[in-house]
Amino acid sequence: MTTPQDLDERFREAVGAVPASTSGRSAEEPVRDGGTLDGGRALELYDAQLASRHLDLAARWLRSFGEGFYTIGSSGHEGNAAVALAVRPTDPALLHYRSGAFYCARVGQADPGRADTDEAAPRRVGVAERVAEAMRGVEGNGVERRGGDSDGDDEDGAPDAIISAARDVLRGVVASAEEPVAGGRHKVFGNAALAIVPTTSTIASHLPRAVGIGFAIERLRRLGDGRARPIGRRSTGGPNRQRAEAESPWPADAIVVCSFGDASVNHATAVAAFNTAGWCDHTGLRIPVLFVCEDNGLGISVKSPDGWVAQALRAKPGIRYFSADGCDLVETYDVAVEAAAWVRRHRRPAVLHLSTVRLMGHAGADAEIAYRTTAEIARDVERDPVVATARLLAEAGLATPAELIARYDEIGWQVRKVAEEVLGERKLEHAADIVAPLAPRRPVRVAKEITDAAGRAAGPAAAARKAAFGAKLPEQEGPLTLAQTINAALADGLLDHPGMTVFGEDVAVKGGVYGVTKGLRDRFGAPRVFDTLLDETSVLGLGLGAGLSGMLPVPEIQYLAYLHNAEDQLRGEAATMQYFSRGAYRNPMVVRIAGLAYQEGFGGHFHNDNSLAVLRDVPGLVLAVPARADDAAAMLRSCLASAAVDGSVCVFLEPIALYHTRDLYADGDGEWLAPYQGPGGWTAGHVPIGRGRVYGVGSAEDVTIITFGNGVRMSLRAAAKLAEEDVGTRVLDLRWLAPLPVADIIREASATGRVLVVDETRRSGGVGEGVVAALVDAGFVGSARRVASIDTFVPLGPAARQVLVSEEAITQGARTLLAR
Repeated sequence: MTTPQDLDERFREAVGAVPASTSGRSAEEPVRDGGTLDGGRALELYDAQLASRHLDLAARWLRSFGEGFYTIGSSGHEGNAAVALAVRPTDPALLHYRSGAFYCARVGQADPGRADTDEAAPRRVGVAERVAEAMRGVEGNGVERRGGDSDGDDEDGAPDAIISAARDVLRGVVASAEEPVAGGRHKVFGNAALAIVPTTSTIASHLPRAVGIGFAIERLRRLGDGRARPIGRRSTGGPNRQRAEAESPWPADAIVVCSFGDASVNHATAVAAFNTAGWCDHTGLRIPVLFVCEDNGLGISVKSPDGWVAQALRAKPGIRYFSADGCDLVETYDVAVEAAAWVRRHRRPAVLHLSTVRLMGHAGADAEIAYRTTAEIARDVERDPVVATARLLAEAGLATPAELIARYDEIGWQVRKVAEEVLGERKLEHAADIVAPLAPRRPVRVAKEITDAAGRAAGPAAAARKAAFGAKLPEQEGPLTLAQTINAALADGLLDHPGMTVFGEDVAVKGGVYGVTKGLRDRFGAPRVFDTLLDETSVLGLGLGAGLSGMLPVPEIQYLAYLHNAEDQLRGEAATMQYFSRGAYRNPMVVRIAGLAYQEGFGGHFHNDNSLAVLRDVPGLVLAVPARADDAAAMLRSCLASAAVDGSVCVFLEPIALYHTRDLYADGDGEWLAPYQGPGGWTAGHVPIGRGRVYGVGSAEDVTIITFGNGVRMSLRAAAKLAEEDVGTRVLDLRWLAPLPVADIIREASATGRVLVVDETRRSGGVGEGVVAALVDAGFVGSARRVASIDTFVPLGPAARQVLVSEEAITQGARTLLAR
């Protein structure tokens, strides 16, 4: 296997053997005939490549004595530094974990002295002069310590940008709480000041988000001048003032850069992202995304078949293909400039396929010799991109081999020095500090957001509201169903939030499978209410990108069961964004999902899914389940406000069987309907996140039923039967399954001392487990029972009644409790 020592020795030997050049090219001339990369840019990129290489070496060194916790490196991929200079530092970038040189180069781009007046402007001011100064005083392969040279360099010769990049990355390696993005929670490439969006270690899971960002950039550009109001901001003129407009996080002509490895091409999320980008392009929608595939031919230990990656990428419809030797700096830069310019000009997706190598294995503990031959490893070492760049500079006469080796040593010394400095920095030590950025909750601000929205709807936006709803406002329509109420609340949300969009499968033209979004497209137009392709991963990816770009996305997943093939977009991407960026980035989103069971005449396990465990297990996720119309609008407003104010990721789960339910106790009683609250009632009717609702039936002193969703209606019907037997019942509708209304649970359980948990999800992994655990944790000493659905998928037709909770089971469960 290739060790750090092997790479170091190979670099010195190979560069030292380069013959002296008589070329004598200047920093302003192309570094090689036929290319456009000039000497100044090449020297700058060499520094970035050296920094990335030495960061890998430092990570291995730190690991050797137990102080380094991440050793997946970028060695062999350093050519990606050229991609950074081919795009603008304001272009959002989502980076592969081997894009370290890109990160170092972008830090250099952000240097205050840089003049970004064209698509790949070099940092001209003093580059060649500073490099030459840093290389003076060299004898052989030694390094002479130098004083500062006063023009953006560290006191010992390395540019400030290199020191800054090294400190950022190494803080991640040692899990320092001072790391600029994740703050010691994970080692990521991310920096809000550099427009680098942190990504997780799940391969390819960030690609759908990249497509979503591209979609949002172009949507905002086409809607106006690329301006959108970042959600949650307000003008200072009080609740009746129109909200202030502010620039989107990205320039109107920005493109998205998204890098990934060759093995990721085969991942379902990558396939979804490519397909969505191509589908949008085919339909005339523009997605300005530059996908960058860094192809080293390996996925951990599994080899990519020869030619497979190129063939797969070339075959993607609607995506322009570019390729380059990622170990050749000139070729990589020229092709990257061409690809970026094409995407920027045409506002269409492209992929840049870079052929790279992987040096030192997948990570620190990886023994390459177990799955690669010595000849294969040697061939990769021969293509070392850092050696190739040094050879390029030496042959151009921009520096002697000795000077280039000295520069290697100098930056290596500086990186090691930074590594020693960050070792002593504070680590995360307290649980409260660790979870602080996960999902901030500011209920007072959320309540104020709703009050302000009511003021706008009743004041300056009243005319627009009347025009949107037509002849009658929803509060004038009389009692509404759950579906009708959600429709009206979505319309009010679209009126109040200029950046809000509603999208998903069948939501626009058809108005949803159950008519919940009917008419919204006609009122608000296709740019704000639109149909997507039938892929849940892509639907959520569009939402992730839109939220990150300052919009308020409300995607719909048509059925709960359809979420499960895409749930990592919520777990691994949405819920982690604030956590891994300490709030610098967030992706506010309200995901509407039709779910749960009890549909009559239409069913089976895909259309009657009662599996919620995966959602309740996602840290920080808000899970709302409105059971009836008079809660639905208020809860939806709370979700929208929480997304706007706190950047929350909310799932609004709508019980399908209750969408059009009208009656409660008897046919025709209309007691499951409710009037819609106009703006005047929004403040008083506000439903805070994590607060339940209590119904008293009879004396309400004998038994407490804790439930949600369809269980609320069944429990109220069961309570009415029990009242005929002189049994008083409290029915607690949880309303929020994450976070659970624990205080309400304890209070209502203690009021009777007898608790029946009615859980329409499954007995194993169901919501009831969380409720019972909350009772145990609080020291509840009364009696408790559970009535839950059987651990099985929901079958088709009448057989479903045999496995789901029934009114009879609820009534009998309460009687059993009372008999104790």
